[in-house]
Amino acid sequence: MENENKEAHMGTVTIQHRTTIDPITCIGEEAGICWGANVEDKEGNYKRGVDCIKCNHGRTMEFPQIYLTLDGYSAKVIREFYTHIGGAPTRLQASTRYIDYTNFECVTPDSIGNKKEAKEVWDRFMSSVGDIVGQLKEMGIPNEDATNVLPLAYSTKVVVRTNLRNLVDMCQQRLCTRAYWEFRKLMKDILWGLENYSEEWENLIYDLNVFKPKCEVLGYCPERKGCGRKGKKEA
Repeated sequence: MENENKEAHMGTVTIQHRTTIDPITCIGEEAGICWGANVEDKEGNYKRGVDCIKCNHGRTMEFPQIYLTLDGYSAKVIREFYTHIGGAPTRLQASTRYIDYTNFECVTPDSIGNKKEAKEVWDRFMSSVGDIVGQLKEMGIPNEDATNVLPLAYSTKVVVRTNLRNLVDMCQQRLCTRAYWEFRKLMKDILWGLENYSEEWENLIYDLNVFKPKCEVLGYCPERKGCGRKGKKEA
């Protein structure tokens, strides 16, 4: 999968070393314990893991864990990221109580960054927000209160623990061409990181093709306002 994380305004994804390096084998081994199989057979575990995935045994996909550091994405997209709570994921976010945001960075949409006048207005506003944070702190306002003026575009950092099943579900929703552009980029950045993390993650992406938008899963578009990539179910 091509890494699209090239723009200066985009963040970076780090796959932490705690991430399960052999997700398919992990699935097969855990399932094999319940089936009374020989889980010392690594090749058998891998084949069993593939079968579980192809048969859509979703619960087994909650065993492979994914630990991520997401740095430089907007608070707006991270807020939407938090809505995906399946499989009991957890996360921590950079503090607006202790970190100095008088000179914060932000994510600039291309629709604004590519228009000179719009970019000038944008930069002027973002700069003024940083100034206001500084002025409020000089007045004795606690940082945790002064940072309430931060816009949704400010860049933040989070650490996330999730699992394969949750990530598959997120991809079905957020790789849709009608999803918000930054979320699509974030999901592709995560997949690019996993692709380069281990061979089994690469196999999940390419050989098993588990990370895809819902129209490719269903064979039709369930959205009321589709993009035209797939036809409607009625058709």
